Amino acid sequence: MIDLTRRKLLVGSVPVVGAGAALLHSQVPHAHPWDAEPAAAATGGHGGHGGGGGTHGGHANFRDGRTVDHRANGFDPHEIVRDFDWGTTRRLPNGRVLREWTLIASEREIEVAPGVTFASWSYNDRIPGPTLRCREGDRLRIRFVNGAQHPHTIHFHGIHPAEMDGVAGSGAGEIPPGGRTVYEFDALPAGLHLYHCHVRPLAEHIAKGLYGTFIVDPREGRPDADELVMVMNGFDTNFDRANEVYAANSIPFAYMNRPIRVKRGELVRLYLVNVLEYDLINSFHLHGNLFEYFPTGTSRKPAELTDTVMLCQGQRGIAEWRFPYAGRFMFHAHQSEFTELGWQGFFEVV
Repeated sequence: MIDLTRRKLLVGSVPVVGAGAALLHSQVPHAHPWDAEPAAAATGGHGGHGGGGGTHGGHANFRDGRTVDHRANGFDPHEIVRDFDWGTTRRLPNGRVLREWTLIASEREIEVAPGVTFASWSYNDRIPGPTLRCREGDRLRIRFVNGAQHPHTIHFHGIHPAEMDGVAGSGAGEIPPGGRTVYEFDALPAGLHLYHCHVRPLAEHIAKGLYGTFIVDPREGRPDADELVMVMNGFDTNFDRANEVYAANSIPFAYMNRPIRVKRGELVRLYLVNVLEYDLINSFHLHGNLFEYFPTGTSRKPAELTDTVMLCQGQRGIAEWRFPYAGRFMFHAHQSEFTELGWQGFFEVV
């Protein structure tokens, strides 16, 4: 059995990953400036990170100009970042809006880094799952089909009846393979929420990809902005309960290879969600600017003006800012190891 520890992953001493997958650390000359750091000696390293387990060191020089096959994966982080699913709607007799979606749990192998595959569980064949969006007070109906080989649920953060909580021992409880159920509740409160599977072992069900963003817009709306969603996550590729790669919207370095384009002077609104398992905290840091931060998005008044926020598992918030200057501005986790293992990108301001 191949030992894919984070130390070996970082220093490039493992020739293959999984079922014949390619080497993460390549001997091909570095194609980008962020690949140019030399790998640390195998005897180096530092203590555990962010409260997570294990010791490891070095740099994540596993990019050699290749990219993940987004088409084969069935999803692309460059599309996910601006993809909001409003569902299908119709008016109820009382005049309220009924908003409906269907989410299907499934299992498939995806490529999380060039040549590195991961046996994922997902909603609607993408990680993160669809970004469900609605307006405060809408009636929501989510049809859930378990097309996977293990029991699953959907647990929504927010306010809803106990029988709609998506946990064992309440309502429909765990949905067996081939089973289905309907979650129905009012969209409350306005803010940034999330959904995820709530079946034990909980960390595994979430870490394998069963999660997504759930946005409830306030009745009065929010100011116009270029809106983005980033779900901060990672992947434990050798199932040792420690992540080997980190990302925003699943694919390491995706936004380094293709920066997110935004307009100078335009309001940017980022919906930021942390679903990272096996590490106690995650963070978001913006270069060359500061942002107003609204924890959970439930208040219209920002809690602070900052360039870095820290989030525990399941924590989320809305960040808003404008770029006064054109150019490339980096963003990343402010745990350096997370950055070196994929959680970094650029905004291209034009």
